[in-house]
Amino acid sequence: MRTLFQLLHPLFLPALSFLVLPSLMHAKSVIEPCSSSDSCTSLLSYILPWDSKISEIASRFQVNITDILAANSINPSIPSLGNQILRANSVFKIPISCPCVDGIRRSMSTTYGVRAADSVESIADGYGGLVSAEQIRSANGINGDNQLLSRQSLLIPLPCTCFNNSNNGVATVYMSYVVQRGESLSGIGLEFGTTVVDLEAVNGLARLVVDPGDILAVPISACSSANLNWYNESLIVPNGSYALTANNCIKCICGTDDLNLKCFPSGIAVPCSHLQCNGSNLFIGDAYVKQTAAGCNVSTCVYRGHSGRRIFRSLANSSQCTDKQNYSAAAPTGSSPSSPSPLVPFVTVSPSGPSPSPSPFPGSNGATIGTGASAPRSKQSSNISDNGGLLGQVSSYNLLLPALAVLYYFM
Repeated sequence: MRTLFQLLHPLFLPALSFLVLPSLMHAKSVIEPCSSSDSCTSLLSYILPWDSKISEIASRFQVNITDILAANSINPSIPSLGNQILRANSVFKIPISCPCVDGIRRSMSTTYGVRAADSVESIADGYGGLVSAEQIRSANGINGDNQLLSRQSLLIPLPCTCFNNSNNGVATVYMSYVVQRGESLSGIGLEFGTTVVDLEAVNGLARLVVDPGDILAVPISACSSANLNWYNESLIVPNGSYALTANNCIKCICGTDDLNLKCFPSGIAVPCSHLQCNGSNLFIGDAYVKQTAAGCNVSTCVYRGHSGRRIFRSLANSSQCTDKQNYSAAAPTGSSPSSPSPLVPFVTVSPSGPSPSPSPFPGSNGATIGTGASAPRSKQSSNISDNGGLLGQVSSYNLLLPALAVLYYFM
């Protein structure tokens, strides 16, 4: 006599495969082979798994609060910002250094101190899908004979990519992005200003389908100081972000319009000197425009790098007229800080110019361009790439046990 299981087997197997096969599928992630010891700046797209303060996020990833504010274009002068509570599911960009470790690009600089109630799974959950429990176990030799211990310090291997910080000749910072349920390559490309073809090439995808939990390398176009002749310093700043440099005295913003760095005094309450260009009343970031019969003459006080507390700057002259625009900076918008547009100068036609940047030519007929104030704005975009990548895999077996239990019931 045939058993009930034998009778139902042809009908039951497809249902069982529906339960088991997704759990055996592997999440994809980019693995960039490397041989150089050089590190690069990389980004993580981090979805908060629970309500957190900015200071807690900084501690979790072991980065400076000011670097997180810069990556998300949040005004650093807002009081007590580190204690502001951000709600679960808010999205933050986390800047990390991406070194070469054992022949591949990954960050191992983040550590986690185990607490009494922790499990490897709960620790992995705290990083929003950027690392799996299996990866934490492997990186720290945790197994049946070597259990998790309270107060133990764990290495947290986080994904990152460099690809020489370049994409089709454009300076680029790559962001590791965890695919969410219901998302597609076209939707992700639209959100970050890139294309499906780009995402496919960068991530080495064999098919144009992504699954929840996959980690994509998303190219974000950036501004670079490589051609600015700075002294003993280089910066690469993602589109729509800013960077503080020269001991936080100078703020450099990457504009979405022309991908040129715009640098000016940060306005943060720190002691700063050498901000004014010699031979003029212009400060770094200011420009003086004088109308002429042939067009205009523009004198700009330009940032040139720093050495210790000494800030280098010089006057640059051109005949290219400057549009009269107002730029606005970013500020946090509630629990979900947005990615803003950059700061751009404002123009005043006062002969004496705005404080602290009066006209360098008293009595002349011109306009002085200074730096604008902060104002909130919204979302960000990015760009393209053609760099190849290999695929790594992370196993998931969360549905296997329920499926085996059903099998056992019918046998």
